[in-house]
Amino acid sequence: MVSMMDRRKSIAIGVAGLAVLAVLAAWFGRPVIGWFSGDRAPATLILSGNIEAHESVLGFKTVQSRIVNLPFDEGQWVKQGTLIARVDDADYRQDVSISAAALEVQRRQLDSSEQTFEAAKKTVISDEADLAQRKLDLGRDQALWKHGYTPTETRDQAATALAQSAAVLDRDEALAQVAERNIDLAKANIQSADDSLALARIVLDYTQLTAPFDGVILVRQAELGEVVAPGSPIVTIADLDHVWLRAYVNEPDISKIRFGQTVAVTTDTYPGKKYQGRISFISSSAEFTPKSVETHAERVTLVYRIKIDIDNPTHELVPGMPADAQIQLVQSGQTPGKP
Repeated sequence: MVSMMDRRKSIAIGVAGLAVLAVLAAWFGRPVIGWFSGDRAPATLILSGNIEAHESVLGFKTVQSRIVNLPFDEGQWVKQGTLIARVDDADYRQDVSISAAALEVQRRQLDSSEQTFEAAKKTVISDEADLAQRKLDLGRDQALWKHGYTPTETRDQAATALAQSAAVLDRDEALAQVAERNIDLAKANIQSADDSLALARIVLDYTQLTAPFDGVILVRQAELGEVVAPGSPIVTIADLDHVWLRAYVNEPDISKIRFGQTVAVTTDTYPGKKYQGRISFISSSAEFTPKSVETHAERVTLVYRIKIDIDNPTHELVPGMPADAQIQLVQSGQTPGKP
């Protein structure tokens, strides 16, 4: 029989075991029985980050001049096509005027070439008529000469006149061909002048910098009156229609999310409001947790970078705003549902 002392020892050991289980439950924040029995992972994964936006750095393409208009400051909203900056365009307007004048000269040259060609064609027609007459004259003189009614000198003069008329026709036909080629050349010159004018106008348009899309000005890198070189950044504009959240997923969880999976995004700025998101990128290689994480234990953890595109039709989400993403985890063979 079990002694009273042994029974008391068993009770004490049982109480101590329950105490240990209670401590473990408090430490891990989950039911200990389930932890030991291999219960399933949480249904959702909470990730934090900051809203980012697609940014464009705007600058003047090929012009170098002084900024004379810079109407917006950082943080201001601009619509697509709005004037962001303009430089002094006097030189470029002069280039347009010079190109337009050169085009007009070439058009007049074409008119002159066409008139010359028309005159050359009429000359050729006259030469052909003269040649035909000279052939008739030589034929008559040749017949009379055979019968002795015309001296040899007259026949020879008719033959010479025929040869001269044929030479004149050849010359004028060549001149007509030159006149025709001059028309083609004049047309080519007009095309070249027209292209030069179009280029001058394009360069003139480059003196004005406009917003390529609706967005907010994040940074203004230039000041009014500053002389800027081609390609120098003037402003950085963010496209609020296309914002996204950069987040990092621990290596054990990367197999439980899917490309294209829907995500619920929330912010402290608008509590209780959820934004529709979609996982648009999952890195193919792991990296160490970014240095912005302070604790050494977390910095040495391998994570995968993901990108979550977020619908932002009202432009409430702006770059730098803290946000949380709730991702529904899936097990192997399952498909993720909507949050």
